[in-house]
Amino acid sequence: MSNYENLLYEAKDGVAFVTLNRPSALNALNTAVLEELADVFGRVAAAGDVGAAILTGAGKAFVAGADIAQMSALDVAAGRDMTVRGQYVMEFIENLDKPVIAAVNGFALGGGCELAMACDVRFASDKAKFGQPEVNLGIIPGFGGTQRLPRLVGKGMAKYLILGAEMIDAQEALRIGLVEKVFPAEELLAEAEKFARLILSKAPIGVKMAKKAINTGLNLDLRSGVAYEAEAYVNAFASQDKAEGMAAFLAKRPAVFRNK
Repeated sequence: MSNYENLLYEAKDGVAFVTLNRPSALNALNTAVLEELADVFGRVAAAGDVGAAILTGAGKAFVAGADIAQMSALDVAAGRDMTVRGQYVMEFIENLDKPVIAAVNGFALGGGCELAMACDVRFASDKAKFGQPEVNLGIIPGFGGTQRLPRLVGKGMAKYLILGAEMIDAQEALRIGLVEKVFPAEELLAEAEKFARLILSKAPIGVKMAKKAINTGLNLDLRSGVAYEAEAYVNAFASQDKAEGMAAFLAKRPAVFRNK
């Protein structure tokens, strides 16, 4: 296991485990944490033996928000630098060519909710809480929350949560589509790992191209999106994994994929 100052990293049989590790501060995001997140996901991206990642928090929080003690001392220029830095980290995670699963173990508020939304799939503990409370502090979500939340739950619900600074539980998050699954707290990491390993059993080129097509298409009109999908399809179709996957299907045997 490799330790950073504010997080833990471990790669195990193809799955990277990233744990935010500031439990005394409820894993609040500050500039140092953002820098370490950028570094660790760069490491995940470069690791040839890693095909998926799980992001979670230590203690009773996933991430309880940004570090208000640090933010309160920032001037306007420094505040701009922090939001740009945070947006960069979220976009890097979102566009990583490997799936990232958020295992939301507790509070995911403000920047924590934004961090979870940057992941590909969100699994939540039944003890998790979600919210964007920034208007209580005289600011707005600054790490992509005003953009990703309506894309996940719809414009009206996003305004309800952001303008009212509502905090919701895991079951409500599931109902509105903010998370995909809810599990008992003691089962959360095992279920996240199970899903990560399910992904690892699939063709890597297919997983990579499908994620990229989904993310890219959401920012395009339908005609442009399906045109992009066609190009991604051709990239996968030309791969060794396509030949192996179809041959294995026809031979009724397990596929042995190699493309990364």
